[in-house]
Amino acid sequence: MKLLILGGTQFLGRHMAKQALAAGHEVTLFNRGNQGRRLLAGVEQLQGDRRGDLSILRGRRWDAVLDPSCYVPSAARRSAELLRDAVEHYCLVSTISVYPQIDADTDEHAAVAELSAEQLAQAEAQATAPGSQSGGGYGAAYGGLKVLCERTVQDLMGERALILRPGFIVGPYDYSPRLPYWLQRLADSARDGEPVLAPGRPERPVRLIDARDIARFALQRAEARQGGLFNTVGADGLNMGGLLDAARTACSSKAELVWLPDESLRAAAVQPFADLPYWLPEADNAMMDMRNPAAEVAGLRFTALAQTLADTAAWLSAGPRLSSPCLSRERERVLLEAWRPAALVNP
Repeated sequence: MKLLILGGTQFLGRHMAKQALAAGHEVTLFNRGNQGRRLLAGVEQLQGDRRGDLSILRGRRWDAVLDPSCYVPSAARRSAELLRDAVEHYCLVSTISVYPQIDADTDEHAAVAELSAEQLAQAEAQATAPGSQSGGGYGAAYGGLKVLCERTVQDLMGERALILRPGFIVGPYDYSPRLPYWLQRLADSARDGEPVLAPGRPERPVRLIDARDIARFALQRAEARQGGLFNTVGADGLNMGGLLDAARTACSSKAELVWLPDESLRAAAVQPFADLPYWLPEADNAMMDMRNPAAEVAGLRFTALAQTLADTAAWLSAGPRLSSPCLSRERERVLLEAWRPAALVNP
């Protein structure tokens, strides 16, 4: 295929490009920088800003477009309108944040978020403001904006549109403070011997998906010119204890895990997810029960957790240490000292 990828090549887009190149496809990247050629040999790099001038794409043809970085409907409309007659397939990466309520029964037919005209206008103004970052800062409007992006692409591309709704994406090149927090924290413990605070119950469900699984599924659908709408959230059967145990192995760590219950963490004003990634109090954890049977029937397959963690740990160890806004070591020590008598220890 001749494949066009819109937007960044930091994480998911980078995996899409790497897999496409490995499969022998011809890849063109369109984004604001020159990073694509530096990170990926053998790609064509077109510079431009999807929030403004897309003229460099005009008059070209591709078999398929992959769009992992669209956040406001005006950007979706500009690209989909321009490419409507230039591509046979259009994949938009959305998010499960489109669902106001998520639980084990949430499927692709569930109710989605709606924005007021005022919220939409504010978000669009923010997106086009000088110096704005295209991928963040939309707060509570984020899910509703993605819904409008989906509808725009579906309206313009019809059955040629593939909409993917991922949950928590992980893997190499993940610069978020989520999985890297746990891998770096466990690696530190392997060196200094300090215990690691683990949140809630070890049996509490967690659901993650490797970015490479999403990239592989998107490419398979593009090669077959198959559209559709799919939740892509990850495999069944993972819990927080299993995640941290596997992460210890990936980091060659024998860190002592000290499990603090939800009520202790709440009493200490620890912020769910923000301070301790993937921790949500039991009452709010239903989103981790969400499944993706439709995508699995359509061909979505999952990388083994051990492989994901080993590859991510190797990437982290080979690069600069990532800064993290999560729980500091100093605050973790204070919490462990205060609550250790009531904690569950998993050596």
